[in-house]
Amino acid sequence: MVGYALNDLAAQGKVIADSRVELVKSPIGIAVKSGAPKPDISSADAVKRALLAAKSIAYSDSASGVYVSTEMFQKLGIAEAMKDKARKIPATPVGEIVAKGEAEIGLQQISELKPVAGIDIVGPLPDELQKITVFSAGIASTSKEPDAGRALIQFLASPDARAELIKSGLDPIPSSSTTH
Repeated sequence: MVGYALNDLAAQGKVIADSRVELVKSPIGIAVKSGAPKPDISSADAVKRALLAAKSIAYSDSASGVYVSTEMFQKLGIAEAMKDKARKIPATPVGEIVAKGEAEIGLQQISELKPVAGIDIVGPLPDELQKITVFSAGIASTSKEPDAGRALIQFLASPDARAELIKSGLDPIPSSSTTH
């Protein structure tokens, strides 16, 4: 889960504090309907132009969408222009909305966009706009099989899982920089 949420659960005693491991970084990406022209997103100015030119924009109701709507639009100076054409999508992958043609551009974590058919992922937001979400794992304090949980977390943090994590749109965090 999102690292800060796991910290909160550990503080409440619901997760064994020393079991926490940072596993992956998840960047925000931009998608368009399959076959649609891909906008230039190589810089903050290019993203701004693409968003202003789009007829409709969808973003998620998760941490990435909160960032897009409350910080990124303001940072780009386009918050007012986005009010009537950008909408938060609750409980549905943003890619599905883009694939149906209900939004021209979708913004969501790349790992959430990758499994959706009917879209093309243009790429990640440029560094100056990117907001990385760190996902961590931990053992529930009420776990009946904590050793199995530790083994799973150890595997997910290992080089053996790296290729699959990357394929899913996530960026593995080397185990030397994890928090135990």
